[in-house]
Amino acid sequence: MLSIALIIVPLTAGLVSFFIRNDHYRRGLFIGSSGAHLILTSLTWFRRPGMALSGWFALDDVGFIFLTVTSLLFFGATLYGIKYLDDEKRRSRDAPGDNNANVNEAVFSGCFLLLLSTMTIVIFSQHIAFLWVAIEATTLASAPLIYFHRTKRSLEATWKYLLICSVGIALALLGIFFLAVANKNGQDMLLMKMIEGAAGIDAPWLKAGFLLLFVGYGTKMGLAPFHTWLPDAHSEAPSVVSALLSGALLNCAFLGILRGYQICIAAGLSSYCREIFILFGLVSILFAAIFILGQSDYKRMLAYSSVEHMGIIILGVGLGGGAVFGSLLSMLGHSLTKAGLFFVAGNIFSYYKTKNIADIKGLIRGPTRWSGVLWFAGFLLITGTLPSAIFLGKFIILKEALLRQQYWTTFIFLGGLGIVFIGMARIFVSMTQGGRRTAIAESPLYRDDLIKIVPSALFFLLVVITGLYFPSLLTHALEGAAKELGDF
Repeated sequence: MLSIALIIVPLTAGLVSFFIRNDHYRRGLFIGSSGAHLILTSLTWFRRPGMALSGWFALDDVGFIFLTVTSLLFFGATLYGIKYLDDEKRRSRDAPGDNNANVNEAVFSGCFLLLLSTMTIVIFSQHIAFLWVAIEATTLASAPLIYFHRTKRSLEATWKYLLICSVGIALALLGIFFLAVANKNGQDMLLMKMIEGAAGIDAPWLKAGFLLLFVGYGTKMGLAPFHTWLPDAHSEAPSVVSALLSGALLNCAFLGILRGYQICIAAGLSSYCREIFILFGLVSILFAAIFILGQSDYKRMLAYSSVEHMGIIILGVGLGGGAVFGSLLSMLGHSLTKAGLFFVAGNIFSYYKTKNIADIKGLIRGPTRWSGVLWFAGFLLITGTLPSAIFLGKFIILKEALLRQQYWTTFIFLGGLGIVFIGMARIFVSMTQGGRRTAIAESPLYRDDLIKIVPSALFFLLVVITGLYFPSLLTHALEGAAKELGDF
């Protein structure tokens, strides 16, 4: 029942939110359901829920890591989102002719909670076809959130997001059809049954099916060169939504790829998958490095950083061995750090009313001083500076590449990381240091409210703590997930 409750609580609250007109009641439901989800998730650390609905829903070690990250991110985003909605409502009142503040908030709260519910379904889904349905549902739930500001640019970003991800998800569906053909024994398409009967699966059809799954879900994951929706969506969505897209939604698509990979491992095709992972991991890192160097929009810069990290994560799985552990650790660190950075980016935009990097100087002075400190701290963490869980993840992946004598992979990996560091350092240093500009519109009402600072600070603190100390519960969870991926 715990697994069902994790899905039903945000689903019910999300549907009810569309019909509540009182802001206080809606926001109470908003934060209460997200908090309840986090509490229920915490219970899974001590009592893992069993199978539900004839084995269609179950929480394995891989899903357990994803569930923890997702629930934590959503709760932090809820805390930040309460103040964000206040600011948006005040902005809408000040804008003549805009009477949509209430409607926007109802849509935001409802879709936010529906997105949490659909992501939870993705994590629990053990049926390959139903997993596809759940991943498509996350697209539909998140699209209105991207269009929240109702501008021409946000409409374009939403349309691009829907179009490109729908093409990708259609390819993934074709891949599922191929898996069904490969399933010669005719057993149910439950993950565990397909793994148990993998010896009888037709290898050529399985290879073709996995490749389609990888391209389809890789599009949603933001892997280059399928990532073209991601910079626009992250740039135009509200910062709290960008945090969820980057920190949680991309992980759901990654989980879809891992489910297909688990079947391939059981069928003896792990080397085939790894070659694909390594190739596209390196391509994503290089793509991100090139585009970060010439970036003039700080939210788009964070989006390309997500492309880089998706490449690092998939590269680690491709290398196998201990690198799988490093990959999962990098995923955890990236989700928390990138969400925190997008929260801070929202603070910066609230004050400066621009996303242009050249217009922003001296963040660590004046009303934005705490945001400036967190902005620079987030840069150090996201680029893997000690102490950071991201540093440990990258180091483990690098070590495994050297142990396996993947010297070209190591060279490209380090070169890409170096270029990304240089490009991001230029941007973050220029924004935090230097004299403050007065030529652009600054908000006289803005200040670094505690509720807009605390979520980022707590996320960054967790990443630092994980870089310094590994609790046994986390170690066992990551090791268990790595073992399920066949190589730890």
